[in-house]
This record gives sequence, structure tokens and C-alpha cells, in this order.
Amino acid sequence: MDSVLTTVTDWFKVLNGIVWGPAMLALILGTGLFLMIGLRFMPVLKLGYGAKMLWRGRDDSEQQGDISAFNALMTSLSATIGTGNIAGVATAIFLGGPGALFWMWVTALVGMATKYAEAVLAVHYREVDANGNKIGGPMYYIKNGLGPKFTWLATSFALFGALAGFGIGNTVQANSVADALASKFAIDNQMTGWVMAVLVALVLLGGIKRIALVAGKLVPVMAISYVIAAVTILIMQADHVPMAFNLIMHYAFTPAAATGGFAGAAVWAAIRFGVARGIFSNEAGLGSAPIAHASAKTNNPVRQGTIAMMGTFIDTLIICTLTGLVIIVTGVWTSGENGASLSALAFESAMPGVGGYVVTLGLSVFAFTTLLGWSVYSEKCVTYLFGVKAVLPFRLIWIIAIPYGATRDLEFIWLVADTLNALMALPNLVALLLLSPVVFGLTRSFFHK
Repeated sequence: MDSVLTTVTDWFKVLNGIVWGPAMLALILGTGLFLMIGLRFMPVLKLGYGAKMLWRGRDDSEQQGDISAFNALMTSLSATIGTGNIAGVATAIFLGGPGALFWMWVTALVGMATKYAEAVLAVHYREVDANGNKIGGPMYYIKNGLGPKFTWLATSFALFGALAGFGIGNTVQANSVADALASKFAIDNQMTGWVMAVLVALVLLGGIKRIALVAGKLVPVMAISYVIAAVTILIMQADHVPMAFNLIMHYAFTPAAATGGFAGAAVWAAIRFGVARGIFSNEAGLGSAPIAHASAKTNNPVRQGTIAMMGTFIDTLIICTLTGLVIIVTGVWTSGENGASLSALAFESAMPGVGGYVVTLGLSVFAFTTLLGWSVYSEKCVTYLFGVKAVLPFRLIWIIAIPYGATRDLEFIWLVADTLNALMALPNLVALLLLSPVVFGLTRSFFHK
């Protein structure tokens, strides 16, 4: 049995190296750049407009949809603001050096165009299910936008999305919380798993409206609290901030030599891990976020698109940047620590006795909301494949998977989920490129009026 698992693991490692190789990273960045140019840099130029629409989106009672435009973004952010913002940034810097943060910024900038296009198409091509709920996402804009010949592509996305959720959005998140609480508070992993399962069940069984309501309250609070802690550290280390930016820009284009516990990194490593971790964090191009935005109370796809692109800005250009700067200004990036441990070390070194708890509690809350956000994504994929009758069985299986993930070694599951994420992205990126004229046309018409 062990030999079979080893063989399968080796096979997935090879497949993962292919699907997350240079070609995939180039496709994701290239698609974002193509959309940004086609949109005439609107996502950057209209950032203020997006922020204004986000604020107005708190109350959309007169619009068609199931949740407010604001809560649609919060549901999306509940899935994206997670381990990627704490552990992902730290891993990128550990493997690629400070320059990786620059390439995360690049990914986020073009990713704003990608996320905008995804949301526009999701609202434009959304449907109403048998229960009267608005549903949409890549599987629907592939089916309705590209026609019957591409149904297989829509089915492929839904299948990969349904399966990937149980890894990246469920068991991996439960495991992260359990490990963090066990190391900091000595809480048993199994207890953490069952408590999380009960909490998720209380929210999940109420459907997307309850999930969005919880996300709309919890996400802003947790994000603002984390930002305040990070900004406080940067103020305390203000004299080191210019140095941090110099290191980021220098090592974005220059190999980083080995120093302390840092093994050194080539420029390609900074690009590869910066782009890969950036995508992992904000999910632009994966096709997950538009599933939430399709349920928004809005009658205009472009308006929701401008709100959606704010998610990438908040996730990567604000929260990931703050995490990265804290790691660099405190000097712990050369310590040899990796992942969440590196972020915790950075916060703890700047705020002794407090910083470690900030990261532990932040990671726990982030991961919990990711469990909720990804449940929406996978559920909609399952609904597309099997209809609304599969919703309740799916939710029960989702809840049961949480304590399982909290108590298992998930190296193999993480590998499979990471691979499935890339396979989700492929049909979505193809659809974005083929349907880009629709996005460009709707955008020009909206802003011309």
C-alpha cells in the first residue's frame, strides 16, 4: 500500500510541476496583461470608482440577486484571505527572497483585470437554479457564452472545482488551524476539528445567504485587525522600511546570495514563487471568486466587476504586502524559518508576547472563513454537475471532512489540491480569452453612458 501511495505521489509531483510550470505562470500573467491592455488599464484607472461602488454595494435591496454586492466581495475575500496571506507570503520570501514580493505585486496588478473580467462574465451569463437562487461562474459562462461545443470544458472546470475544494478549501485549512492552536495553546487537534465542524455546520446549513452574512461581518473585522497590527510594527520599524523596499526592488532583478539561514535564490526563483504564491493568495484566474459574485444583488455586470477587482487589491497589494514588509523589516527573512512560522517569528520579534498570538489567531480566523468561502465554490460546482438535490449531501460530506483534515498528515492531499487548482484555471483562462470581446464591449458601453 505504501509503495502505491509513493508511486501516486511521485506521479502527482510530476504533474504538479507541469501544470504549475513556466507555461502556466506565463498563461496566467499573459491573460491578465491581455485583458488589462484590452480594458485600456481601466482596473487601475477606475480603482477609486471600484471603492465607491463597493461602499454603495452594502445595500442593494432593489437589485436582482441573493446577497448584497458588498457581501459577495466579502464571501470572495473570505476564501482568498487565508493561509496565503500569512504562510504563502512567507514561503515566497523563503524560497525566492525579498524580490518575490515585487512579483506578487505584478501578479496582483494584472490579476485585477482578470478578476474584473471573471465577475463581469459571471453576472452576465448567470442563471437561476431550481430553488430560485442566482448561480454562475466559469462553468456557466463557458456553457452560455461559448455554446454547446464547449460543454465538456465547463464540466471539466466544475469537476476540478468540486474536488479541489475538499483539499485547498477544507482539509488543508482545518489542518492549519489545528496545528496553529496545538503549538500555541496546546489544544488537541481532534477537538479543534470537531469544534470547527460544528461552527461551520451552523453557518453552512443556512446556505449562501447565511455564509455571506457571516463573511460580511467577520472578514472586515479580521482584516482590519491584522492590518492594524502590521502597520503598528511598520511604524515601530519605520527607519527600516526604506531598506525593505530597496531589498524588494533589488532582488526582483538580481540573484539573492545565501545569508544566515536563507539559502539564496536566483531571479527565476523570485519570479516563480512570487507569481505562484500571488495567484494562490488572490486566486485571480482560478475561476473561484466569480462563483460568489454571480449571486450578487446587481443588475449590471460591469459594476460588480469593479467591486470584484477590489478583492485582488485588498488581498495582495495591502494584506500580503504588509505581511512581507513585516518579515523583511524585522530581519527574520534570513532566519531559515518558513511558512506561518516565519510570519509568527516576525510579528513576535517586533511585538514580544503579543505578535505570535496575532498570527495564530489571524491564521485561525482566516482559515475558518476560507472553509466557508470555498464551501460556496465547491457547492456550486456540485450543483452544476448533479443539480440542487446534491446540495444537502455535499454539505454533510463537507462538514465531516473538517475533523478528518485536522488530524491527518496532508502532504499528499495538499499536492493533489494544488494540482487540481491549476486544472481549474486552464478552462477558465481559455474562456476568458475567448470571451474577452464580450468583456471589452460591456465595459466600453457602460463607461460611455
